[in-house]
Amino acid sequence: MSEHERLRVKKTYKLYVGGKFPRSESGRSYPVSSPDGTELANAALASRKDARDAVAAARKAQRPWAGQTAYLRGQILYRAAEMLEGRAGQFAEELADATGADPREALGTVEQAIDRLVHYAGWTDKYTSVLGGANPVGGPYFNHTTPEPLGVVAVVAPQDDPLLGLIEAFAPAIATGNTAVVLASEAKPLPALSLGEVLATSDLPGGVVNLLSGKVSEVAPHLASHADVNGLDLGGVADAGLAAELEAAAAETLKVVRRPGRDGGALDLLRQWTEYKTVWHPAGMAAGAGGAY
Repeated sequence: MSEHERLRVKKTYKLYVGGKFPRSESGRSYPVSSPDGTELANAALASRKDARDAVAAARKAQRPWAGQTAYLRGQILYRAAEMLEGRAGQFAEELADATGADPREALGTVEQAIDRLVHYAGWTDKYTSVLGGANPVGGPYFNHTTPEPLGVVAVVAPQDDPLLGLIEAFAPAIATGNTAVVLASEAKPLPALSLGEVLATSDLPGGVVNLLSGKVSEVAPHLASHADVNGLDLGGVADAGLAAELEAAAAETLKVVRRPGRDGGALDLLRQWTEYKTVWHPAGMAAGAGGAY
C-alpha cells in the first residue's frame, strides 16, 4: 500500500455577523498576502449589503446586551480573554504572518490584546460610578447623572495593528453596553476574522460584535451614512480626504465621531461611547409615608 501525503485543510476566512460566519453576499473575496508577498489566504470582500446586515444584527442585539448586568458583561469579556489565551500560539503565528513581526514580538502583542480584554472587563461595573453620580442642586430634589450606551458603534480598525488595535477599538464600546460593527484592517484582516471564532465561543451574544473584511473606501461610507449607527470610530482611516468625507456623512445623522489620530486613556474611550441621562427626583416623596429623605 503506497503512502500518500496528506493534504492540509486550509482555513476559510469568513465574515462574523450576528453570531454566524457567512461569506459575503456578493460572493466576492480578495487575496491576503504577507509583507514579503507570500499569499496567506483569501478573505471575504464585504459589500454594502453585508454592512447593512451587520448593522441590523448589532441593533437587534444592543438593547438585550445593554440590559445585562455590568457584572455579566465583564464576565463575558473575561471569558473572551480566556479563550484568546488558549489560542495565543495560533494568533501569534497569524499576526507574525500578517505583519512580518518576529514570532516572539507577535506573541507579546497577543498577550497585550488579552490583557486589554481583561482590563475592560474590569471597567464594566465601575465606569458608571466614575462618570456619573449625584449632582448638588439648590432645592428639594435629588439630581443624578448616569452614563448610558449610545447604541450601535461602527469602527474602522487600525490598518497596521490588526489585533491589539482592533480590540482597543471595540472593547470600550461593548464594555459600556453598545454593540459594534468592525471593519478589519484591509490588508491584514486574518487575525480579526479568527477573533470572531474566539468571540463565538465566549458566551458573547450574537450581534454584539460583528466583523467585516474588505475595502475601507467601499464599506466605510455605508456605515458612516447609515441612520441606525450612533457612533463612528475613524481611527483606521489613513486617507485624510476620505476621513473628512466620512465625518461629513456621519453628521447627516448626528453621530458621535472619533477622529483619526485621537488618542486617550481607557476612561476617555469609555466616555466616548456613552451619553448622559440626568434625573430629577423630588426629595419629599416619602414624607407622606412617615418620613423624608
